[in-house]
Amino acid sequence: MFGRHDYSFQYSNDQITFGLQPDGECHRYFREMKGGKRIEKNVVSQRGKIVVCPVEPVNLPEPVATNMEIEFDPLFMEPFSKKTIFLTFPVEIGVFVVAKKAIKALDIFSFVPQKYSLYGPSNGGAIARWAYSPIYEEIPGVNPLECGVIKLTVHNTTKEWVEVSCALFDAFSMKLYYSSELVSMTAVMRILSSKTAETEFFKEAVVEGMKKSIEFYLGRDIPVVKHNGLMEWGLV
Repeated sequence: MFGRHDYSFQYSNDQITFGLQPDGECHRYFREMKGGKRIEKNVVSQRGKIVVCPVEPVNLPEPVATNMEIEFDPLFMEPFSKKTIFLTFPVEIGVFVVAKKAIKALDIFSFVPQKYSLYGPSNGGAIARWAYSPIYEEIPGVNPLECGVIKLTVHNTTKEWVEVSCALFDAFSMKLYYSSELVSMTAVMRILSSKTAETEFFKEAVVEGMKKSIEFYLGRDIPVVKHNGLMEWGLV
């Protein structure tokens, strides 16, 4: 499914059928998911391409959040310690039309139900896409159409013992990579105190040879200032 395709692209499994069909001088994009409504969009283009790739997982059912929160079993970090773990996250899939060096999102869908949380106080916290993940010591086997893998290095920069059981990630800074077998991101979480931390993504795939996804947020018609994720309301 993932990759760059011409306008003859169609894909089908037991959950979804989507792709393009010729329609006179245009093409018609269609998607029909199990238990959902069929959607159709006309594409006025003859020589473009279709790119199907994972996107920042904060867009569905509506773009109400710019953060993703992953909860995991507690880690007790000794002073100045560092630990690399692997976590899973929900995948959202974008369909893009590309022609004459211009890129436009045509569709976004997911096979995973969306859950959201409020990180921080009710009068000033951040709405975040929420997911729970076990902690893995190595890359887990997952369905890349449903789950991606974050390689996360947790670094306690303080001189105190610190407990951490969640990480907040800023969608504007996400760097996703994909292959036919894996969707991945690489990040660091720097613990600044017993209550605060920052997260940062790197332009680095978890496995060599993976392709970089389109950064959807950079293509949206909104001004974007990219920055690291700031956790200022606790680590548990």
